[in-house]
Amino acid sequence: MVLLKIKFTQQRRVHLAQGLWLLSWMAVMWGAIIFCLGVYLKTELLRRDEVMDNTEIHVVPNILMMVGLASIGTNWVASRVCQDSMDATRFPRWKVLLLVWFAVAAVLCCLLIAVVVLSFALQGRLEESLKVGLRNGIRFYKDTDVPGRCFQKETIDRLQMEFRCCGNNNFKDWFEVQWVSSRYLNFTSKEVKDRIRSNVDGRYLLDGIPFSCCNPSSPRPCLLYHLTDNNAHYSYDYHSEELNVYSRGCRQALTDYYMQLMNSTGPGVLSVILIQISVLLSMRYLQTAMEGAMGLEDPEGESEGYLLEKGVKETFEDLKVNALTMLKFGQVDPNDTEGSSEAAEKDASPTPAS
Repeated sequence: MVLLKIKFTQQRRVHLAQGLWLLSWMAVMWGAIIFCLGVYLKTELLRRDEVMDNTEIHVVPNILMMVGLASIGTNWVASRVCQDSMDATRFPRWKVLLLVWFAVAAVLCCLLIAVVVLSFALQGRLEESLKVGLRNGIRFYKDTDVPGRCFQKETIDRLQMEFRCCGNNNFKDWFEVQWVSSRYLNFTSKEVKDRIRSNVDGRYLLDGIPFSCCNPSSPRPCLLYHLTDNNAHYSYDYHSEELNVYSRGCRQALTDYYMQLMNSTGPGVLSVILIQISVLLSMRYLQTAMEGAMGLEDPEGESEGYLLEKGVKETFEDLKVNALTMLKFGQVDPNDTEGSSEAAEKDASPTPAS
């Protein structure tokens, strides 16, 4: 049973080819947009690579760039097929290539759907990666003279100022690490000695934060030390809404930023999926309609176009049989000993003298 059969006159075939040509070039432009979105997202992820523990999230921009390029090439081929569709001598040469085209176009649609799913599924992995990366960045903040970590302080400071955040979860994360380098500590000072001795690990811990955590919109001048001591400052309550440091942690700020970036690509990706499916279905109708017209005595007569020559179930069964046949092709049956023994006897038999 033919699936979704439609009658096509010569004029309708021409209109189908023209519409498909326009749709193909629209898909080419959207493919370029998807590629650019992938490059932009990849660039933004690489900019914060120092505060990420793994690169699993990079799979999203990688797929976007790959699909964008593939979409440009695939739909350009579709536009060429449309141009040759009205030429009875040029269209048949696309018959074999169209089988490959349909397979590539179907894979593109699946990859685009995978991008949308991964954008939501990888949110937990992104948050965990930022959690570990920021924790290490704060811990190595003081190592400005250690090779490989000398830019860590600048990275964290710029990050906190740009995203208006402080610490990993909040500003109290800075209380748990020694973020002041030992080269800037006066070890002859009683206060420094007392702080180091009071800590089990011998670290110089403060209830303070770096300058990059200061909130410029606060009406009060920035306070860097004794942030949780209300008696250390006049008319001060660190629980108040006018806290002069950023209250949001950088992990949440970065997670929201990247998820917003990935979610913003959603409408574009969905548009490309719809356009690509439209191109795929239109190309199938054009192919079957043109092949039917070429089999007629009058090439300008009415032909039939369809999506599947058989029903969905029958087509699936045929594809399964063909796939199994291809997998079995070239395999040797271990139970087929008769043929091997005959071949061995033939090889062992003496060759008659000439």
